[in-house]
Amino acid sequence: MSFFTDELMKCTEEFEGRKCIGNAMYIPLGENNRLKLFFTTFGYADHYEGISISAVDKNNGVIDKNTIKFADTWGKKQVSNPNFRNSITPYIWKDGNQAEWYVYKPTPRDMELLADQINDYADLFMEQSMELQESPAMTMSM
Repeated sequence: MSFFTDELMKCTEEFEGRKCIGNAMYIPLGENNRLKLFFTTFGYADHYEGISISAVDKNNGVIDKNTIKFADTWGKKQVSNPNFRNSITPYIWKDGNQAEWYVYKPTPRDMELLADQINDYADLFMEQSMELQESPAMTMSM
């Protein structure tokens, strides 16, 4: 596994059947739907400031996509580094083959907040079985 997939594993622990291919992760949401997640940049090469997340139908392709920005999820973080007296917005920096969090490393609580965002998005596209969709009122006998 790579640094990127290791970090994705930390914020998707609640999901079963996760698969990593390259630096992307795929999560099944039922028979047809999947989530695709990967770290993404916003204009600076090798400066990863968020996670791109897509809902994919295996027959029809991308249903929806969004970006979870670390700045929106975590905000700016105070660090004990004289070069960043006013705080820093977390991001991953890649230098050659080495990737790591730059100055600020997310806490377990930060990863929980990111996981909440991913779970909320997944809930929108989670497929329900026909058994779960039937309400008691629909199965009443006469």
